[in-house]
Amino acid sequence: MPHVFTNGIRLAYERNGRGERVLMIMGSSAAGRVWTMHQTPALADAGYQAITFDNRGIPPSDVPPGKYSLADLVDDTRGVIEALALAPCRIVGASLGALIAQELAIGSPELVRCAVLIATKARSDEIRNAQAKAEQALAESGLTLPPDYEAAMAAMQMLSPATLNDDGSVPLWLDTLRLSPSTAIGRGQIWIDTSRDRRAALRDVTAPCRVIAFEDDLVTPPHLAAEVADAIPDCDYVEIPECGHFGYLEHPDEVNSAIIEFLDKN
Repeated sequence: MPHVFTNGIRLAYERNGRGERVLMIMGSSAAGRVWTMHQTPALADAGYQAITFDNRGIPPSDVPPGKYSLADLVDDTRGVIEALALAPCRIVGASLGALIAQELAIGSPELVRCAVLIATKARSDEIRNAQAKAEQALAESGLTLPPDYEAAMAAMQMLSPATLNDDGSVPLWLDTLRLSPSTAIGRGQIWIDTSRDRRAALRDVTAPCRVIAFEDDLVTPPHLAAEVADAIPDCDYVEIPECGHFGYLEHPDEVNSAIIEFLDKN
């Protein structure tokens, strides 16, 4: 894979399609190739070039030791934009990737033409803070959980009841999650603090944005995603039903339509 050097590390990236470029930023402990299951083909068909990359901690990008910060990943992404001469660029981010996009829109507005923020938030509430601390405690314990357990827990947390109640599709989801990288991959990302309240800072964002939320998302529930749309001056809000945090995989056609319709206008 091609790569860029930025912020002292090497980041692997890929291009898909031809046309105006869209930078895709994936979420925690996930590879950029997740976008290629559904989103990058749709963007290519719509006449865009989708650029995906692996955040620090996700091979084949570098995996520097230690605990990562949100600022680290924001600086990394800024470096990708500058190295590939993308600015000002369209950005699509999911979960942690959406938080990175928000920070770029706040601190480096000259780099961001517009942004689609999928499964995002501007702050954490008590239960989301407790979950983050629990994951950090597990990482510090050194325990390695069985893949079957990790897959089942990920399914319960990331998928909607509509998906979980479909006995025909659940085995395929569990097989996919078992084959996903272990949580040991990207472990440095576990320490990223996403609890800061960024609503006031988001009021200064000048780029047009769209928030895409998922009705059954337990990680970034719709009420937290809606706060982002309310804070950004030029931002609309789309909520897709019967989706969990992996809504872009559960209902990709609806998500892709919402992404492309926004990008075409901006």
